[in-house]
Amino acid sequence: MTFGEIYGHGKAIAILKSVIANGRIAHAYLFYGMEGVGKRTTAEVFARSLNCAEEDPPCGACSSCRKAEHRNHPDIVTVAEDGPIIKIGTVKELLGQMKFRPREGRMRVFIMPEADRMNPAAANALLKTLEEPSAGNILLLTTARPHALPMTILSRCQLLRFPPLTREEVACFLREKNSVPPDAAAILAASSGGSIGKALEMNRADYLTLRNAILDYLASDDPADPIGRLAFAARFGTEREEISERLLILKTCYRDALICRETKEKGRLIFQDRTEAIRSIAGRLSGRDLLRNIGAIEAAAGAIDKNANKTLTLETMLIKFA
Repeated sequence: MTFGEIYGHGKAIAILKSVIANGRIAHAYLFYGMEGVGKRTTAEVFARSLNCAEEDPPCGACSSCRKAEHRNHPDIVTVAEDGPIIKIGTVKELLGQMKFRPREGRMRVFIMPEADRMNPAAANALLKTLEEPSAGNILLLTTARPHALPMTILSRCQLLRFPPLTREEVACFLREKNSVPPDAAAILAASSGGSIGKALEMNRADYLTLRNAILDYLASDDPADPIGRLAFAARFGTEREEISERLLILKTCYRDALICRETKEKGRLIFQDRTEAIRSIAGRLSGRDLLRNIGAIEAAAGAIDKNANKTLTLETMLIKFA
């Protein structure tokens, strides 16, 4: 894979190409931005570029690039950790490898995805290396939560922001790389929030069925029917991931209804293919009601993230709805 095959992020790619061309490569970089926008992919392409033998790296054809493509390049190492936390043992192993010179290429590159998962001991161990970098070693960190990393680490890395992709960039990826039909690609891109990763997660038959069921329910919701609302809450499932997905759909429905009510601009809607249902919701609720419902969804999502009782939280949220 080359820089030209990355969707979006022209500014970040231009910066990386420039530092390669000028030979002014920092010892550590932090790529940050929302999940699924291409931070890790760009880090991998950058790592290949640093060891590519051609003038316009990465070429994708030389021995170094081919090894990197097959993930068996001895000088490109991805730090992997099972479980939710990157522990000090993993970082110490990385530091041990950084004592050696590159085996084949010009530089040894270490990629650490989701660097915010480091516990304090691991972060402190990494900090020493950032303060006293070893020659010939480059560290590439990626994170969707830069605020979760110590400021001492942030201050010793070159920061590169990866903003959300445009709807067209996401839709183009879905059409070209996953053969998603144009209409479905447009819907998924609009719902993804600028994340290819999120769009790929939603690219399944039951997502649109689920979304349409929620929209249809909201368009016909009767505040005087608490039993119906409790039954609707039961359809959110019991696992945190499926509940989070449903809450996001619910929030997006009310967000679109608020946009529709206040601006009447269809082009700003996320669920543009369900304009009539959105208008129905907007016609039944005031702007204040919609904002209150959005706030209730955000509060419920926050409570569930903190391990609150899922069923009780969802039922309370729906009863509070206008």
